[in-house]
Amino acid sequence: MSYPLVILLCVGLLHQTSSIVRMDKLADNKICGDAECSYVLSMATALDDFSAPDCRFINIKKGQMVYVYSKLVPEEGAGVFWSGSVYSERYVDQMGIVGYFPATVVKEMQKFKEDTVKIPTTEMDFYCD
Repeated sequence: MSYPLVILLCVGLLHQTSSIVRMDKLADNKICGDAECSYVLSMATALDDFSAPDCRFINIKKGQMVYVYSKLVPEEGAGVFWSGSVYSERYVDQMGIVGYFPATVVKEMQKFKEDTVKIPTTEMDFYCD
């Protein structure tokens, strides 16, 4: 095998490709517990199953606990979406994945943050890997 071919092969194996997809914004503003949206606003329980239609959303199963990190401020005529992550020993593979879901599929059980801030969303809020 020639050196140029080996080098090309090594570079190809080391080069990681990423396919980031820009998705449409779901809202222009969001409600968070702090300016970075790092604090959990509330804990909710899923009232029904929700299947993610694309990579911006998370799958939720009825009965799962959901940590809510932000609440999108809906535009006129738009649906109400929140962002969060699921918690369930039964669905460990989904824990820690943050995504959007309709607010209508969960019921808030406990609020952790009463003081909230309204901040604009960015295109990064709606990117997909």
